[in-house]
Amino acid sequence: MTAANEFATRLDRHLARTTARRGALGAPQVAVSAPRLGIEYRSGEARPFHVASVGKLFTATLVMQLVESGVLALDGRVSGLLPSAELERLFDTTDEPDVAGTATLAQLLTHTAGVADYFEGPVTAGHTLVDLVVDEPDTLWTPADLLSFSRDRQRPVGRPGERFAYSDTGYVLLGRILEEATGQAFHDLLRERIFAPLDLRDSWLCFHSTPENRPADTGIAPLWIGRHELSRARSLSCDWAGGGIASTPEDLLAFSSALHGGRLLTPESMAYLAEPRHRFRPGIRYGAGMMQLRFEGFSPFLRGMPRPVGHLGVLATHVFHDPVHEAEIVLNFASTKEMVRSVRTLIEVERLLARAAG
Repeated sequence: MTAANEFATRLDRHLARTTARRGALGAPQVAVSAPRLGIEYRSGEARPFHVASVGKLFTATLVMQLVESGVLALDGRVSGLLPSAELERLFDTTDEPDVAGTATLAQLLTHTAGVADYFEGPVTAGHTLVDLVVDEPDTLWTPADLLSFSRDRQRPVGRPGERFAYSDTGYVLLGRILEEATGQAFHDLLRERIFAPLDLRDSWLCFHSTPENRPADTGIAPLWIGRHELSRARSLSCDWAGGGIASTPEDLLAFSSALHGGRLLTPESMAYLAEPRHRFRPGIRYGAGMMQLRFEGFSPFLRGMPRPVGHLGVLATHVFHDPVHEAEIVLNFASTKEMVRSVRTLIEVERLLARAAG
């Protein structure tokens, strides 16, 4: 049996056990590409799925493309990039009224600008946004609505540069900065700068554009927020530049390979995104729109494993690049309750890659 065949056989067994435990959720989507090892593995449906915060990789890529071209600067102040009305009450101005003017593009990318997180952050009154997404599935959220939610229902978490605090609000601001800097809609920038050049014909920004390779009413794979299946809910529009992309495992493999293969950004820009500056969770470090996994942070028995870089999303979605085995890994477990199981599968993939490499 070849190393590639053994990889597939063992991963098939793992996924069969995993699928049995998932019950009505069914089989997860799993795709692994490691050309140097002769591995091209696919399991589960090939249909598009909601990538959740994996989309931050795309937003960060667009930002760095404009930085490379000189349109934007990492030390550029947010106040000079967006209308003042959009920034109102998003920053802590208790002691310094013009503090919003000190926040930079780099701080938004690295989640250190001090703005709240509209998606999972606490609110001062009423329902959280996650509750509203579930309870009001027909609501269509615009970027302005998302910023207003943070402005009216939340408080800033700190002053610019003071601390790391993961923020979807910050990435909506990045999306708006991209639009203001180019005069183009965010979804058009995705298509012209990433989707089209890489021939990602099954990828699009939900509620804003359509895939080139599918009908206009293309749906996405089932997804669950808690006990609620919301794949057809208009309220999924709450992601936008923080993770509103739908894509297929094949397109995401191609994107990850191109990103880490130098087709979208220079090595210097990639090093900037990947630099692990802050602790996100045990076992996860955060750079600038990119995570690094340190499996020994999950368990000391996992010490010595590769440290893949990429991003994961709240729906147990993953896109990671393993630099040791030159592998791209895509997972979709499609539920907010499946993160632990998805990470266990990612660990199994890494173990099997190491076995295949000998």
